[in-house]
Amino acid sequence: MARKDNAPSVATFADHEVITPPTDLRKAITQVPDGHDDPVARAEAALAQLSDEFGEWMHAECERLDAARREVIRLGFTKKTNDDLFRAAHDIKGEAATFGYAAVGPVADSLCRLIEHTPHMTRIPLMLVDQHVDAVRAVARERDRPDLAAALTQKLREVTDEFLRAENSERPDYLESIFAPPLAPSAT
Repeated sequence: MARKDNAPSVATFADHEVITPPTDLRKAITQVPDGHDDPVARAEAALAQLSDEFGEWMHAECERLDAARREVIRLGFTKKTNDDLFRAAHDIKGEAATFGYAAVGPVADSLCRLIEHTPHMTRIPLMLVDQHVDAVRAVARERDRPDLAAALTQKLREVTDEFLRAENSERPDYLESIFAPPLAPSAT
């Protein structure tokens, strides 16, 4: 039923409200007949053409992560070394699936969590950073071994979570936010 005014309608229930906008957005969609330009298909085709380079890109990202780790070892945790290490891990986490290395993402995510949620970065054990960086590189190198990726990811996540619980033990509210279940359902 078409509305004549521009105000949304609001239906109030005991525990929630349903707001219906005045405009039916389905009218804004244009159906494109077959044979016309499909930007999603074009983007997928462009990615397919570049896919031969994904291995080189992932290798370069792993080298960048390793270089950031070496700087942490050489200079210690400083604002710059911490930021560089986090950024390299975060980029890998974001790019892994696109590059065809989806199993690398959770390992890089674990390193990001370690850096992001440790209140005093100088307390992060270098051995734990080494284990994460080495695991990212191993999973990328052995991408046909999902068993290896799953085992490394699970163990690193357990060790990281244990460390974060200890480091944040004086901050129970913060701990609760770190370990709260995700709002979005898992893709797995």
